Amino acid sequence: MTHVLNGRVTNSASTEYRQHRFSLPEGATEILLVRHGESAPAREDRPFPLVDGQGDPPLAEIGTRQAVRVGDRLAHEDLDGIYVTTLRRTVETATPLATRLGITPVVEPGLREIMLGEWEGGIFRIRVAERDPIAVRMYETERWDAIPGAESTEDFTDRIREAIERLAAKHVDRRVVAFTHGGVIGQVVAMASGARPFAFIDADNASITQLVVWGERWLVRRFNDTAHLDARFTMRAEPMRAEPLE
Repeated sequence: MTHVLNGRVTNSASTEYRQHRFSLPEGATEILLVRHGESAPAREDRPFPLVDGQGDPPLAEIGTRQAVRVGDRLAHEDLDGIYVTTLRRTVETATPLATRLGITPVVEPGLREIMLGEWEGGIFRIRVAERDPIAVRMYETERWDAIPGAESTEDFTDRIREAIERLAAKHVDRRVVAFTHGGVIGQVVAMASGARPFAFIDADNASITQLVVWGERWLVRRFNDTAHLDARFTMRAEPMRAEPLE
């Protein structure tokens, strides 16, 4: 039915407006940040080998299976590149996806894990599990450099920002995957959201975090997505057990 109102013909039917659905803004870059799969357990009598001063353990058996699940999840995405860090656990996690897509991963050193100084080689895990006073102070102050010789939050932030900006500039209007580390992912989300430094440091192994970089704006579209690992909302509480993922 139509009506004449102030000389104009209007339609009495209401115009419908659907809820907004996000789409990548023109000129933006989508970066999927994947934490590496679970790595080998630390032992005080058998420290991890070091690469440029950082512990470099391989994936544990369960981490290898997690890497396959990541590959299954992302194999059908339109990806413009795959990035890894200088540490083998990211390379091993990226391998199933890279092999399926025929993409050679590129090393981005700026996305390597936080440098832990005197607690490298697996010592960090041990001291945290023992509730070492330095570890307690680290969590209370939310500063990695509470650990002797560790990288400062400021230096860590600067190199991550430079790395993310490099990827964004290289892949405008495209999507890439960066296989990286828990500390890096936590810092990226804190930077994007303005949260406390340690607010997001607990991303699960093989989880996916979705970041959109649009000029100076960083938008977090998802954090710690593990649907490809377990259909349940609550993940298993025993991350070190080499049990089937099903």
